[in-house]
Amino acid sequence: MLFDKKLKRILDVEKAEEEFEKSMEDVELEKNDRPAMVLAALLVFVPALLFVIGVFCLVIWFFFLRHLS
Repeated sequence: MLFDKKLKRILDVEKAEEEFEKSMEDVELEKNDRPAMVLAALLVFVPALLFVIGVFCLVIWFFFLRHLS
């Protein structure tokens, strides 16, 4: 099968988590790694969240509030 390894990883979540934990045992984070990860997550998720909120506001305005202005 073409994606046999990925399919097994998806279907057997517990085994995949155990393998991930084993591979991450030897990895140690440096002092500034955690703030860097938080900052990277904010830089990725905040613009996407603002875009989704903007689309919802535009749809609400278009269907419900357009006739008021």
